[in-house]
Amino acid sequence: MKQSILHIALVVRDHDETIDFYTEKLHFTLVEDTYQPKQDKRWVVVAPPNSTGTTLLLAKASKPEQEPFIGNQSGGRVFLFLNTDDFWRDYNEMVSKGIKFVREPKEQPYGMVAVFEDLYGNLWDLLQVNENHPLFGR
Repeated sequence: MKQSILHIALVVRDHDETIDFYTEKLHFTLVEDTYQPKQDKRWVVVAPPNSTGTTLLLAKASKPEQEPFIGNQSGGRVFLFLNTDDFWRDYNEMVSKGIKFVREPKEQPYGMVAVFEDLYGNLWDLLQVNENHPLFGR
């Protein structure tokens, strides 16, 4: 049996501002942006550059009870983990584009890591996994 996680839904306030953030500041690819008339909503999917793994479904909050979760999907914990092949290249570019880092870069046994916020405040790890780590190359 082979299975994988295809999408992770990220609750957002506005599709267009979220697309701009991910494509302009993080260089993600806009995989799909399709209007679904029967549900009167957009199906918006983005992915990290050159990624073949899990994608983000940018799901606009459609009910008042969903709105409090915008920017706090994981209760203040790091929610998503962006692995890179060049930590310092990406860290320096993200800083130059105004992305807020809430924890500075730190060498850990598994690799280099820093924590940043997306445009709504969700926390992400930017990391570069060491070659000897089991997740290297994934």
